[in-house]
Amino acid sequence: MRIIPAIDIIDGKCVRLTKGDYNTKKIYNENPVEIAKEFEANGIKYLHVVDLDGAKSHQIINYKTLEAIATQTNLRVDFGGGLKSDKDIQIAFECGANQVTGGSIASKDPELFLKWLLTYGSDRIILGADCLNRKIATNGWLENSGTDVLDFIKDYETKGIKNVICTDIDKDGMLAGSSNDLYQEIIRNSNINLIASGGVSCLNDLKELELIGCEGAIIGKAIYENRISLKEIQELC
Repeated sequence: MRIIPAIDIIDGKCVRLTKGDYNTKKIYNENPVEIAKEFEANGIKYLHVVDLDGAKSHQIINYKTLEAIATQTNLRVDFGGGLKSDKDIQIAFECGANQVTGGSIASKDPELFLKWLLTYGSDRIILGADCLNRKIATNGWLENSGTDVLDFIKDYETKGIKNVICTDIDKDGMLAGSSNDLYQEIIRNSNINLIASGGVSCLNDLKELELIGCEGAIIGKAIYENRISLKEIQELC
């Protein structure tokens, strides 16, 4: 299982939220590049970067931070947040993203998202399936689509999606364990590569996600709050 630290960005700074609530913002570092370099120095190869300003906007915002991370490290970056047009995704790839994650766009403009999937291929386009009470949430988790998360994933699987990041918003930033029952249900009922996100609090949580068959696990607050050390991640990798 791939272990993928997360850097969430607001105003060019590394932050974390709780349950996606922007009012809970906590700044961990003024310079996300420093964090990315520290990850790389500890043997980490993958990074999940989210433009939280872009997520609730209508365009990519923090692309300069993405570019700085991509040019100053060799981390393989998947990038999401604010990708709502052909121009946005072009900027993300030009600034160094190896993969991009589309969540809101996949729900609100499936025709455009499928065009990206056809243009860039299933290895570079990740489906973002962020849900609250099983319903897909969009626009920085500020809106609820009413679509069941499993139905959402299975529909896109038939259209060629291979990689899915699923976040249970109720677990995000809570450091209380992942939504393993939901992830098991998704894995049982599909053939996608599932990347779990939200709730990881300790090494045992990571081991449980690996046991249920997750292809990857995204970790955020557990690192920043020193629940899991980079040395422990390095040893696990």
